[in-house]
Amino acid sequence: MLRNSIEEYLTTIGHEVVSFMNGQKAYEELKKQSYDLLILDINIPQLSGMELFKKLNETENIMTTIFISANIDIEDISQAYELGASDYLKKPFHLKELALKINRIKKEKSAKSFVQIVLSKHYRFSKEKQLLFFNNSVQSLTKKQLQILTLLSYNIGIVVDFDKFRSFVWNQEPVDNATIRAEISRFRKTLKEDFIVNVKGIGYKIEKYFS
Repeated sequence: MLRNSIEEYLTTIGHEVVSFMNGQKAYEELKKQSYDLLILDINIPQLSGMELFKKLNETENIMTTIFISANIDIEDISQAYELGASDYLKKPFHLKELALKINRIKKEKSAKSFVQIVLSKHYRFSKEKQLLFFNNSVQSLTKKQLQILTLLSYNIGIVVDFDKFRSFVWNQEPVDNATIRAEISRFRKTLKEDFIVNVKGIGYKIEKYFS
């Protein structure tokens, strides 16, 4: 009943909702499809919300999550936050309270995306901090890799030619195109998702990513 009420309410206020009767069915779907937000009840059949969230974390399929439960055990609440939950809502609750929490999370994500460039499904680049994130983990970069990424990320959707790489990354040193290609190739091999596109004979670019 609660699942149906949540689905109906959130759909009414403009959200697209997919719901599941048990944790195992949800897990099978989440292995194939990513969502903007998960609302997980802790006490659900086959695979509990907590177990489901642990399994997702193990596969680095990390999604923003609100836990709901009638349980007020501080250990459960603590565990939810330690696993990376964004919020915890105790039953019974007013559906508008859930909507308020969702809106807060949306605003926080919008603020973060303002200073982070989305490169692919799991990669983000922080201009301010000069850090590349895979999900929430920082990927180690060499100085040249960081310069290459910075140049490309400031020109999303635009082809960056070899002369621009020479100027920005190699400080006008007399390096040939083959050297630049080799450096970028090494960088691409370190990526878990290759978001750098080779434009044959011209240069490289990062396409605009639409989730």
